[in-house]
Amino acid sequence: MKNKIDPFPIGDLPAPGLSLSQRAFRGGVWVFFLRIVQQLFNLARLIILARILAPHDFGLMGITLLTMATLESFTQTGFQAALIQKKENITSYLDTAWTILILRGMILLAILYLIAPYASGFFNSTEAKPIIQVIGLSVLLQSFTNIGIVYFQKELEFKKEFIYQFAGTLADFIIAVSAVLILQNVWALVFGLLAGNATRFIVSYFVHPYRPHLRFDLGKARELFGFGKWVLGSSILVFLITQGDDIFVGKLLGATALGFYQLAYRISNMPATEITHVISQVTFPAYSKLQDDIPKLREAYLKVLQVTAFLSFPIAGLIFVLAPDFTRIFLGEKWMPMVPAMQMLVFAGLLRSISATTGPIFLSIGKPRIETRWQVVRLLVIASLIYPCTINWGIVGASFVVLLSIVISNIGFCLNVVKITKCGFKSFNKSIALPLINGIIVSFLISVLTFYIDTVGILDFFLLTSVGILIYLSLIYLFDKYFIYEKQLFIREILKLLKS
Repeated sequence: MKNKIDPFPIGDLPAPGLSLSQRAFRGGVWVFFLRIVQQLFNLARLIILARILAPHDFGLMGITLLTMATLESFTQTGFQAALIQKKENITSYLDTAWTILILRGMILLAILYLIAPYASGFFNSTEAKPIIQVIGLSVLLQSFTNIGIVYFQKELEFKKEFIYQFAGTLADFIIAVSAVLILQNVWALVFGLLAGNATRFIVSYFVHPYRPHLRFDLGKARELFGFGKWVLGSSILVFLITQGDDIFVGKLLGATALGFYQLAYRISNMPATEITHVISQVTFPAYSKLQDDIPKLREAYLKVLQVTAFLSFPIAGLIFVLAPDFTRIFLGEKWMPMVPAMQMLVFAGLLRSISATTGPIFLSIGKPRIETRWQVVRLLVIASLIYPCTINWGIVGASFVVLLSIVISNIGFCLNVVKITKCGFKSFNKSIALPLINGIIVSFLISVLTFYIDTVGILDFFLLTSVGILIYLSLIYLFDKYFIYEKQLFIREILKLLKS
């Protein structure tokens, strides 16, 4: 008997009277709010754990996650992206997708257990072996998650997505912090991750009524993989690009250096990561519905680019200027060696947030190969330079290679998106020009203020941050008044859509 269910169950119906752009905008606000709340918890968790644990502990967890990410990336199905991209009803595809994901999860769990000794030996860290074997349970938990939650993204309904995601974040925070106070070792990170994934698995069946069954349809699987194979290719490339530097750092410099490098990357790219997550989660399904209407697609893209740039530039500037003080005050002196790498990676994160506006365009029009090709170019840059730069300049050298590769690939992404949307370079450049000026002004003024403070304390840090935000809001007002940048209208629209 087939699993019959309305693809729009009660409670998930699109809000009446809202256009697609309004639904996408409201969805973006909810997702962004979710990510802000998540990152406040994650930042608090990070500060507590970094104070108690050593960089070596974070390096051990990094080795474990690298091993898991390797297998996950090389076995990526791309089914979720395929389901979101499809214009027709996807209910008949869900059981097949869920069945394949479970089979994949079981295979990955077995492989992780078997290769743990070899992976830990590769990084010359035998302590990582039991962690790798246990962490495979998180892959299995993810595979059993209710496939019905794909509707939250496909139909731009993110209120329940907020509940689903935040429940896992809260569980991770509570378990990780409790465990680190008791154990004071790397297992606190492991138990937190497992608790988060277990909670999301359980909650997924409460927030969406779809009940998947084990069922396999070869025709449906082939159809999904026809789109998903490009996502797989891109996933492998993204893994090699985003994790290849970690592998080299861990292998050449050791677990402690890897701990420094990964934490530097995580903090410096935190705002960019959140912005890119919101962009991809909201704009991909919205663009997919506009894929046959280039004028509307162009209009939507330029608005997304403008908002992304307006948020990214000043945030990146504040992180760059305040990175040394943040590290010393909140993480401790033991983490100070990572500051130069963190400051260089801030620019990489900034460019990532801009390039993230292009990927959903390529996917939505059914041309994921464009992104894949330029990821190959980025990979070639990293592959040719990562070894000599890491050997000679350590984690700063690795950071420079990452930045250079993003600069080169961004050129290709932007050229293609301008061509596809027919927005023209003038409109593209206009969308990022004022945010760039905004970011430079904020960064310069805050750096001048820090120059006159002998030693920045915790109160000084929050004061400087507040001043930076105040300058930013003042610039919004000035830009609205003299350049008609419409950011006050943007803020009012957020409040209006949240109430609707």
